[in-house]
This record gives sequence, C-alpha cells and structure tokens, in this order.
Amino acid sequence: MPKVDDAHFAARRRQILDAAAACFAREGFHRTSVQDIVRESGVSAGLVYRYFTGKDDMIAAIVAERHEQRERRLREDPFAAYADLLRGLADPAGRDALRLSLQVWAETVRSEPIRALVRSGVDRPASHAAELLAGNPLPPGVDADAVVRIFIAVYQGLLLQTVLDDTLDHERLAAAAEHLLRAALSPPQ
Repeated sequence: MPKVDDAHFAARRRQILDAAAACFAREGFHRTSVQDIVRESGVSAGLVYRYFTGKDDMIAAIVAERHEQRERRLREDPFAAYADLLRGLADPAGRDALRLSLQVWAETVRSEPIRALVRSGVDRPASHAAELLAGNPLPPGVDADAVVRIFIAVYQGLLLQTVLDDTLDHERLAAAAEHLLRAALSPPQ
C-alpha cells in the first residue's frame, strides 16, 4: 500500500471538512448525515472515517480551525482584526460561514466538548485584547475585560442579525461599532 504524504493527507482532510461545513451550513448538524458529507466531498465513507470518527469530530475540527484562524488575526492587530470581522459580515460569500457559526453556538447547549472549544476560542483572544486594552486609560470603574466582552457581544449580535436580515446596512453598523471602539480607547477628557 503506497504511503500517503502529509500534503495529501492535509488536502483530503481539508476536502472532507469543506464538504462537512457546506452541508452543516445548508442543513444543520442534526439533519446532515455522514452520507451527505460523503456525497458532497466525493470521497468514500471509509475515507471519511479514516480521518474522522464521525460528525462530532468534524464539528470540533471545524470549530478549532476557525478559532485558530481568527485568533491568529486578532493577535497580530486585535483592533484591525475586529473591524475586519465586522466588515466581513457584509460579504455575501461568507453567509454559509455565518450560518455555521450560529449552528455551532446552538450546539454548545447540547455538547460540552463543543462548548469548551467555543469558550476557549473566545476566552483566549478576549484575554489578550483585555491585556492590550488595560494599557489604555479607561474611565474609573470600567474594566478592560468588560469592554472586550461587550465588543464580542456586539459582533455576535450583528452576526445573528446578518443571518436573520439580508437588508442590514453593514457599512453603517460597522462604522458605528468602530466609532464606539475608538471612543472606548480614547483617553477621558
């Protein structure tokens, strides 16, 4: 049996995860079967199971990857990355990813492992951003972590509104959120 190199392994894994993400965004986690993912990916069921133990394993891999990508961007420049996240909500090509995010949030109620992944994917970058923000003068009694959590909630709320309402003026909302962020970072006068 020929040996599979790392690049081939990574490409097949990516192919399966992309197919799973497309199926999950379209039909939800519980309505998507492994057979649906097999059909979407064009690989055999045996190959899917060679890479993943089942749907929960694929969901966890998708969540971990997305949080790693987002965290990498946030570590480089959290404030520019946050603005990019807000502006990215307007991209019609990203709608499946937004629907998938909602599915993941809902899955945290049912699955403790997914909940733990989502929590760590939010808590780590939030902690980093709070450390950076703590270096800025904040009004008395305003905690840097609380400010960061509020901006996370703004993003999550806008993501939810984007999925629910195709008519939102994302540029206006992103500009308002960026203004609020600048105001939060401005020294008190």
